[in-house]
Amino acid sequence: MSPVRRRTVLGAAAAVSAALTGAPTPASAAPAAPAAPASRARSSKKPLALPGGGDLGPNVIVFDPSTAGIQARLDQVFAAQESAQFGTGRYALFFKPGTYSGLNAQLGFYTSIAGLGLSPDDTTINGDVTVDAGWFNGNATQNFWRSAENLALVPANGTNRWAVAQAAPFRRMHVRGGLNLSPNGYGWASGGYIADSRIDGQVGPYSQQQWYTRDSAVGGWLNGVWNMVFSGVQGAPAQSFPNPPYTTLATTPVSREKPFLYLSGSEYRVFLPEKRTNASGVSWGNGTPRGTSLSLSQFYVAKPGVSAATLNQALTQGLHLLLTPGIYHLDRPIQVNNANTVVLGLGYATLVPDNGVTAVKIADVDGVRLAGFLIDAGTVNSPTLLEVGPQGTTTDHSANPTTVQDVFVRIGGAGAGKATTSMVINNRHTIVDHTWVWRADHGTGVGWDTNRADYGVVVNGDDVLFTGLFVEHFNKYDVQWFGQRGRTIFFQNEKAYDAPNQAAIQNGSVKGYAAYRVGDNVTVHEGWGLGSYCYYNVDPTIVQHSGFAAPNRSGVKFHDLLVVSLGGQGQYERVINDTGTPTSGTSTTPSTVVSYP
Repeated sequence: MSPVRRRTVLGAAAAVSAALTGAPTPASAAPAAPAAPASRARSSKKPLALPGGGDLGPNVIVFDPSTAGIQARLDQVFAAQESAQFGTGRYALFFKPGTYSGLNAQLGFYTSIAGLGLSPDDTTINGDVTVDAGWFNGNATQNFWRSAENLALVPANGTNRWAVAQAAPFRRMHVRGGLNLSPNGYGWASGGYIADSRIDGQVGPYSQQQWYTRDSAVGGWLNGVWNMVFSGVQGAPAQSFPNPPYTTLATTPVSREKPFLYLSGSEYRVFLPEKRTNASGVSWGNGTPRGTSLSLSQFYVAKPGVSAATLNQALTQGLHLLLTPGIYHLDRPIQVNNANTVVLGLGYATLVPDNGVTAVKIADVDGVRLAGFLIDAGTVNSPTLLEVGPQGTTTDHSANPTTVQDVFVRIGGAGAGKATTSMVINNRHTIVDHTWVWRADHGTGVGWDTNRADYGVVVNGDDVLFTGLFVEHFNKYDVQWFGQRGRTIFFQNEKAYDAPNQAAIQNGSVKGYAAYRVGDNVTVHEGWGLGSYCYYNVDPTIVQHSGFAAPNRSGVKFHDLLVVSLGGQGQYERVINDTGTPTSGTSTTPSTVVSYP
C-alpha cells in the first residue's frame, strides 16, 4: 500500500482544527572485573565471566558545551535519518550537563536525544529539538520511532515544534516556552505521548487527533480533536469529553518513570526512579529525583552482532543489559530470570527474533524494567514476541512491579514479519507505560496474510495497568484482556486497513473482531479515554459491529469511548457491545459513549 494512502483520510479530518563520518566522544566505564587468564579459561568448563561497562559504540554520540561543530553533526545524523523509515541506522545523541546555544536538533527516524544530568534543568539547550514533516509533504502521521528526554529547552521563537505520531515519547523534558504538536502548515498529525515533563507555556495540539499526557505540568492546553487524555497533569483542562474531547484524571494510580543514563562526575550511571502512587506533576520538581542508581559497570554493554547466548550469560551472571544502537538478531529468547533486572535500549536498539523464537521472556520475579527498544518480527512466525511472566502465575508484585516503557513492536514494514501474538502480560501488577504494537500497513512485506498477526496484546495477569496503549491493524483482536482488575488510561487503535472482505473479519456471528475485548469471566476492569478507528479501504463496504466488547456487569467500567469511520471506508454499528450510535457517511465524525455500562 502506498504510504501516501495510509493515513491521508485519517489526517485530513484533523487538519481543520549508513555510516556517518566524524568520531563520537568516547563513553565508557571501567570493567567490573578483568577477564579470567587464558590458562584458567582452558582448564575450566565454565565460560569466561563477561565484563561490565565499556564503550558505548560508534552510534552513541556525546557532546559537551566545548564540542566543536555540534550543529553540523546533528545535521549530518538528521540527513541520514530524516526519511529512513525502515532503514538500519540507529543513533543516540547525548548532551553532557551544561548550556548549549544556537542549536536546532532536528530528529529523524530511530534517533534519540537526551541530557546526561540527573534533572532536565542540568542540561539546557538555548534552541530547539524539532520534529517536522517536510520529508512527507507536511504530513506528520508517519513520524514514528524517535524520542527526546531529560533536557531543558529555551525555544528560539518561544515555541518548540514536536510534530510526531506513534512511538515518539517526549519524557522528562522542561520546555521554557510553548510546545507545538503539529507540523509546519498545521498539516495532518496522529500522535502522541508526553510524560514527566514541564511545559511552562501552552501546548498546542492543533491537528493532533489524539494525545496522552501523564504526570506532567503544562501552562495551558489549546484544543482537542478526538481524544485528549490527561492523568496527573497539573494545568490540564477540566474533564469535558466529548466536547471538548478531554478525559482528565487528577492523578495516575501507579507510575514509575523510565530508567535513564546520566553522568556522575565522569562516571556513567543508570538512574532508576522510584514507584509513585497517585502521582501528579513531574518526578524531578524539587531537585534530585527520588530513586536509586547503578554504575555502568553493572551492565553488560551490548553491541550489534552479539549472540543471544552471550546476552543470557550476562544476565545469568547478574549483570543488567544496555543495548547500544543497532539491530540484534536473536536465535533464542533473551531470558530475564533475576529480580530487579534492567534491560535498557539506546537509540531504538532493535531485536529481531529469527526462526520463530520469542524475543524476550521475563520470569515471575519482582521489579524487572524493560525500556527503550523495538522488537521487529522475523520472517518465520513467532507464537509471541514479548512474554512478561509465565502462564498461570499469581505472585503478588504490587510492591515492586515490572515496568515496560517505550518498548515497541512491529510486524512487517521493514520486511515480511509474522507473529501470532505480539505482547503477552502474565505477571500481576505489571505496568506498561507507553507502547505502540503495530502490524504494518505500509512498507515492505505488507499484506493481509504476508505479515499475518492475529493478536496485538493479550493480558492474562491480574492488576495490570496500561498508561498510553497504542495497538493497530491486527488481523483479529488488537487487545484481549482476561486478567482481573485491569486498567487502561488512553487507548488508540486502527483496525486493519487491508481486510479483503467482510468474510475475512467475520467473528462467528459477530461482524468483526473488537479492537479491545474484555474476557467474559472478568468481573472488574476499567478504562478511560479509548478510541478505535476503521479505514477498510480495500473493501469500504465492510461493517465492524463495535470497537469495544466487554461483559455487561457493574464492575466492568468504561469512560469516554469513541469510534470513527475514516472517510466512510467501512462503518461501526456500535461503540461498545450494543451501545452507541452507528458511524455513518463520510463525515469522519466520532460516535461516543461517555460512560458504560
